[in-house]
Formats: sequence, C-alpha cells, structure tokens
Amino acid sequence: MVADGFDPLDPYGEMTIKWDLQQSSPGHHTVLVKIENKQEYRHVEKPGWKLSWHWVNKTVIWDMRGAETTEQGNCSAFASSETLPHCCLRRPTIVDLLPGAPFNMQVSNCCRGGVLTSMSQDRINYVSAFHMTIGSFPGDPGEFIMPYDFDIGVPGYTCGNATSVDPTKYSTDKGRRKTQALATWEAECVYSQTKSSQSPKCCVSLSAFYYQNIVPCPTCSCGCSSSNCVKPGVVPPLLEQKHDPHVEVSPVVQCTNHMCPIHIHWHVKVNYKKYWRVKITATNLNTMRNYSDWNLVVLHPNLNNVTQVFSFNYKPMTPLHKSINDTGMFWGLKFYNDVLLQAGEFGNVQTEILLEKDMGSFTFKDGWGFPRRILFNGDECVMPSPDDYPRLPNSASSSSGVSSIVTFLLCFFLLRV
Repeated sequence: MVADGFDPLDPYGEMTIKWDLQQSSPGHHTVLVKIENKQEYRHVEKPGWKLSWHWVNKTVIWDMRGAETTEQGNCSAFASSETLPHCCLRRPTIVDLLPGAPFNMQVSNCCRGGVLTSMSQDRINYVSAFHMTIGSFPGDPGEFIMPYDFDIGVPGYTCGNATSVDPTKYSTDKGRRKTQALATWEAECVYSQTKSSQSPKCCVSLSAFYYQNIVPCPTCSCGCSSSNCVKPGVVPPLLEQKHDPHVEVSPVVQCTNHMCPIHIHWHVKVNYKKYWRVKITATNLNTMRNYSDWNLVVLHPNLNNVTQVFSFNYKPMTPLHKSINDTGMFWGLKFYNDVLLQAGEFGNVQTEILLEKDMGSFTFKDGWGFPRRILFNGDECVMPSPDDYPRLPNSASSSSGVSSIVTFLLCFFLLRV
C-alpha cells in the first residue's frame, strides 16, 4: 500500500487483481483473472486498464478469452507446434476486448474496452474478467508460480505483489452446490493524485446573489498560460485532434487564467425562508476529450439536509468520520448528461440543489455557504483562498448609506418650505 494513496473519503477504496487457479497439471494451468474497482467514486475511463506482470518461470499464454495481449512476442521455440501460443513474452500486457467481440471469445464481465465504473455509479460494471490457459517453454518443469510486479496501466495507481487469500467459491446448480478454486491470490492497487499528474486537473470559482463579483479560480491553478492553449471559440486543426484511441491524450485547454481542463462554478442562487438554492456548473475546457461517467464529490456541512437535486444523480457518502454527514456525490443521468462533452457550446453540465436550512448553523457569513472541498473524477480541485470568498454586504456601510439618503431628503424638503 502507498502511504499517500489513503483517502479519508473512501478509506477502503482500492482496485484488486484476483487470480483463481481453476485447473492445474504440469505444464497446463487455467486461470480466471478478475479486476475489481472497489472505489466509491473513482472510475477507469477510456482507453481503459492495461494489466501487466512479470512471469517467474518461462511461462507462455496458450489461449485467452475476454482479453488479449498487445503483443505475441517471440514464439519460435514452438515452431514445430500445430498452433503457436497467444503470447510468449516474459512481461505480457493484457487489454480488455472491445464491445462487440465474437461471442466465443467472451466471458462474463468482459469486453468493455477496459472501462470500469465506480461502485456508487454502477454496481454491475465495476468488474472486468478474463480467462487464460497457460503453459511453459520446452524444458521447463511447468510448475505454476504466481507472477509479480503488477501494473494496472492507469495513471496514478501503484500495485503491490499478490498474496494468497481464501479460495474463491462458485455457486452452481442454481445455488444448490458450491465449488471452489484450487488457489486464489489477490493484489491491491491504490491511487495517488500526485502520481497521476504533477499539476491539478480542475479548479473552483464562486459567486453569490448578494455579492457583485465572481471569485475566479486562482491564477495558474493547473499551470500558467502558454502557446499550447487554445483561444476561446477557436477549434484546433483536425489533424491535431487525431490521436491513438488506446492512449490517453494530453489535454489541450482553452486559454484561461487558471489553465485547468475542468472548471467548476458554485453559485449561491436564492435564499428562501426555510431553504436555500445552489447552482453548480461543470465546464470542460479540454478540446481533446469528452469525460464519460464523470462525477463530483462535494464537502459542505448542509449536505445533510439535501431536499432536491435537479438534473443530476445524488448519493450521500459516509467518510471516515461517520458521525458527520457532510459529503455527497453527484453524477449525470444516463443518456442525458452523463457525458461532459469537450470544450465548446455544449461542453458543460449544470444542476441546482435545494437545501433545507438548519437554523442552528445556517448563515451566509464568513463564506459558510461555499464548499470546503470539491473533487472531479476523484481528483482534488483547487479552491480559492477563504479570504477571497464572497462576503455579505457590510451592514455598517449599508446603514450609513441609508442615513445619508434620509438626511439628504430631509434637507431637500426643509429648503422647499
């Protein structure tokens, strides 16, 4: 486990790689591999996971279902065989099959191009699986030894070596009988934002109905302006937008003072007697990509009294400090706004939240109405300094202004008498 990978908002969140040894004889073994995204709000987008490891012995993969290796490698040692192995590399790289793969190549939970949802957003598609038949090079005893040095191939994740766990049990005959793997190993992978990117990926601006100015994202939140940015309204040449769909492309963002691919705006919109209303807008300033199955995680003390959320899904979260319900997750409605389109006219999603006031704690003073933290797709967004938060109008100034007007009118009428 990586120390800086600990997340108090999702303390048990991790990705796991589980190996079930299902059959084993010298030189011939069958394995079921499962990748599970056990994280509440982090998901794996396109181009998806790319799992790799290092074999201890001279091991080959004869056959795969549900996935494939990116390279076959040198299989000349098997030139006399009727068929060549699927992969002879000492360190293979495995990718999920794409949707629409031939039926005879599929297994359960495969074929989504390596995309894994978060557990909060989708309780079904957070698992990927594939099946392998493995053997050994000529002259090797063919004993099965668990590989090491796992890599999930997604930026920010670090994986440990696999450890032996209780064998996985399978339900058969409509649940009347259980079988189990010969042996099971599990490797854990944890996320670190600092390993994922040297600079932040999003920032937050603030405004309120009672404050005339917008508090912008801090300058250079994600970097400082450069010749690589795109002026608003300008679309990069089509040739520049072409890229390998299997490789994550570097963002090319619109020119702003903050240079972030994602801009979140929080606006305190209306104050009612028993409720208050907030509008949240997420804008994609990245000209190179859409964000599928995006999500926002917000920390605010009044999220314990959410009355209604418009146009977004919402789920309260239970952070490490379970006694305080101040954290919530927002994400788009399927087929409506679950894709945040690349920079342009439609490159934003919006919601409004109606919150019931807790009269014991509610106030607009000292920036209370604004979030403590916001995360986009699991990455922390840069917030303005609390000293810059919108403030209520100075009551003393307002009183003196009213007094001045009253004095002026009184003098005006006295002069006319």
